[in-house]
Amino acid sequence: MTKPLLHLVFGGHVDDPQNLDYTSCDDLDIVGIFPNYAKALDAWRAASQAHVDEASTKYVIVHLHRLMEPDDA
Repeated sequence: MTKPLLHLVFGGHVDDPQNLDYTSCDDLDIVGIFPNYAKALDAWRAASQAHVDEASTKYVIVHLHRLMEPDDA
């Protein structure tokens, strides 16, 4: 059995879509934590597509496994 490589998907309002400066941490949309990149990517695509008309809303995938075990990266 392979070890899950956890990924977090979240998004929110940004002032500039070219950066990751979220305007309010209180209003972040936490989509979820996923056991692999493929599932996280599917969730990111769904969330991004649901907000496609909101140019100031940005979703990202965070590789939690890299933060939890940086020596394995």
